[in-house]
Amino acid sequence: MWRMPVESGGTKRTRRRAGGELENAVLAALWAASTPLTPREVQQSVGADLAYNTVQTILVRLNEKGLVERHPGGRAHRYSPTKQPAELTAERMHLLLTTGPDRRSVLRRFVGALDETDEQILRDVLGRSEPSQTD
Repeated sequence: MWRMPVESGGTKRTRRRAGGELENAVLAALWAASTPLTPREVQQSVGADLAYNTVQTILVRLNEKGLVERHPGGRAHRYSPTKQPAELTAERMHLLLTTGPDRRSVLRRFVGALDETDEQILRDVLGRSEPSQTD
């Protein structure tokens, strides 16, 4: 696994990236782009010291998960996201909720941790008669 150099008292250590951190960075680069990107363009956009092969591997994995689409484009394929950030986040939240042992407790703690603004947004969303697909 790739490790980021971290300075500590004159010595270099490496910080292990959190699971999914690189995938999230690649997705963010794709979401920010107005057109599909090549692996090299993603590498430049992410801005980290990532090898081309690492970016390519992440894109292949995201494609296998159905999170990016691969488009033929000359010598290198181009990639675009299949889901918008809000859609993917909602799916991840739902997955976590459904895999937990006590949904009521999880939801209660989640709502209890919301700030006033987010709580009001949730109240507004729950006040709708039908869920919106445009958010």
